[in-house]
Amino acid sequence: MTSSGGFPAVDAEKELNPGLDKDFKVDPMALNATSSKEIKEKYEAAERKEQEKKDAMQSFKTTIIVSGIIVAVAGAIFAITKKLREK
Repeated sequence: MTSSGGFPAVDAEKELNPGLDKDFKVDPMALNATSSKEIKEKYEAAERKEQEKKDAMQSFKTTIIVSGIIVAVAGAIFAITKKLREK
C-alpha cells in the first residue's frame, strides 16, 4: 500500500543540527516587509525633520513680529511723551 500523499523525505542531519546548514533560504515576503518598514521609517523621519524646520521658521517669524510690535509701541509712547512735554 503506497500512498502518494505522504510526507516528503527529511534530511535528519540538517534538522538535528541547524547550525551546520549554511544554505539559508530567505522568505521574500519577510524581506519585502522589512524593506517597506525601513522605507516607512525613513519617510517618517524626513517628515519629522521637515515639521521641525517649519516649527523653527514659524517661531522665528512670530519673534520678529512681536519684536516689531514692541518697538512700534515703544516708539508711540516715546512720541506721546515728547508731545506732552512740549505743551
